[in-house]
Amino acid sequence: MFSLVDAESWLLRHGKIDESSSGWDRLWPRIEDLGDRDGMAHLLASAGERLAIPPMNPPHGAPEPGTADRRLADEVVRLAGRQSPEEAFAVLLDRWHAVHVRQLIVSPRQLADTMVTLAAELRGGSAPVRRVLDPACGMGSLLAASGRRWSGQVPPPVLAGVDNDAAVARLTRARLGLEFPDCERHVRSADTLRDAALEHASSADVILSYPPSNERSWGHEELVTDPRWMYGLPPRTEPELAWVQHCLSVLEPGGVAVLVLPPGVASRRAGRRIRAGLVRTGAVRAVVALPPGSAPPHGVGLHLWLLAKPGEHPADEVTFIDVADCRTTALTGRGTAVDWDGLRERTVAALRGSDVPGVTRVPTMELLSDETELTPSRRTVTERSVGPVELRRAWAGWDKALMDVDDAAKGVHEHEASAAAPDVFGYTVVGDLERSGALDVTAGKAVADDLIQQGARAEGALCVVTPWAVQGEEPWVDAAQAAGLEAEGQGVLTSFGDVVVVTAAGGFDVWVETAGPRLLGAHTVRLRTDPALLDPFFLAACLRAPGNDQRAGTRASSTSRVDVRRLRVLRAPMVQQRRIGEVYRQLVRFREAVADLDRHGELLSAMLSGLLAQGRLTGE
Repeated sequence: MFSLVDAESWLLRHGKIDESSSGWDRLWPRIEDLGDRDGMAHLLASAGERLAIPPMNPPHGAPEPGTADRRLADEVVRLAGRQSPEEAFAVLLDRWHAVHVRQLIVSPRQLADTMVTLAAELRGGSAPVRRVLDPACGMGSLLAASGRRWSGQVPPPVLAGVDNDAAVARLTRARLGLEFPDCERHVRSADTLRDAALEHASSADVILSYPPSNERSWGHEELVTDPRWMYGLPPRTEPELAWVQHCLSVLEPGGVAVLVLPPGVASRRAGRRIRAGLVRTGAVRAVVALPPGSAPPHGVGLHLWLLAKPGEHPADEVTFIDVADCRTTALTGRGTAVDWDGLRERTVAALRGSDVPGVTRVPTMELLSDETELTPSRRTVTERSVGPVELRRAWAGWDKALMDVDDAAKGVHEHEASAAAPDVFGYTVVGDLERSGALDVTAGKAVADDLIQQGARAEGALCVVTPWAVQGEEPWVDAAQAAGLEAEGQGVLTSFGDVVVVTAAGGFDVWVETAGPRLLGAHTVRLRTDPALLDPFFLAACLRAPGNDQRAGTRASSTSRVDVRRLRVLRAPMVQQRRIGEVYRQLVRFREAVADLDRHGELLSAMLSGLLAQGRLTGE
């Protein structure tokens, strides 16, 4: 009924819409309607080539766009002119990847930056980087990280990449042209292992790559006599070792490579001879075990292999670094996330020779066994040295914990179960108590990630209550910031006597706040009672009753979230409430004492088992 161009122009002039985002939201469905992954990629790449300064010519063999594709590309260029071309292309690239995420493996930015940092550390800071190569570059994450690190040097390095997917290679070529116009760039489509030596990809100072794995058809039959197999012909089932040898074959003297490899490459029997050759010549400098979730596939703890061109004086040891424990609390409901800052700090310190947890340096000769096992977790196991003093302290802790359990049990042992509750007792729910004014229900609020701190808590800081906090590693925020959030209505603080309920699926918990104030995160609720009407300890006792969380679940399943207003509470006069509340406090002490006894028992059992295995546990 109306002209879209006129309506959009009016809205833009009056500040009713954002010109860039509105245009992309309207244009993207037309691009997505192409339906063809490669067609969409070539369309976006052609727009990126036109946006680059100076504009780039299409690569040799690129398909000619049709009339409709040219019009779409013109529209992309027009919209990109309203903002930074680099940012506009990044938006389109992210949208394209989101549509085809299952067909591509992209190295996350944090992993890419970490690999560049390790390559720079392994190479040393004095020698300039002349050429960076990724022989399986995909969407260019590792080359982009290299550009961010080294594009400022004079002269800037050459960024070279190869990928067997022509559409993806063209996208990467356009991306690098937009992001690093001052760097010489060469990205082409080819099969790195099968094709003859490729111009611009036959030598490099630094190689960063996440090569494809578990591909049986990598060229085993055609490449039997290939001169790259200096350490032996890779078995058909070991394509990753073919990539390792290819990278070493194109490294310049003094060059280094950092590769992402599956953990099985370090231990599979079929590759033991090639691993032994790599270790013997000093090509393998370090192997780093990453936490699961560092890169796709997220359920696997991948390895980083740090390689160097063998020289006249090969390294006489291999550094094994296990940083799989570098985890931090995720406040997004997805468990724990990778602590990239801690991971980089520990790994760099290990490469510099510092003694940090999870690091072992093994002489080359000790690795040249029948298996040549290169799995970090099997090399970094440290046995705790336990002496007579430590054992006596452990027994003392156990004895004290045992007495605490006995004392706490006496307080609850005297109570007996009656045949039935008095008839006058019935049940109500939290929602009815809220409406009657007996309590206030306030839901916790998600806390911005940039406010959250990890590690040792600063003096005066407030803990953040979140269902996904790791035991003993509660996140925290600055007290002034927490107070500011509450004043703005963006935060919820607890006080003494508040009942806190965690409503997350599988993490239901209830307690009465008896320590200092804390900030409530997502999936938590604060219940603040009127002491004249409702005893908080009595309320907590009722809410924790077995089955109450299932009764109040939002769905009839074990993964449902709890609707706190549907939790059932016993009806009781104040005298009875206080009596039940006092017994509940005794039960809390008993539960805490039992948990403490369990911790001391685990510690003592581990000490005794270690001493027994060492033949050091003797009787009088």
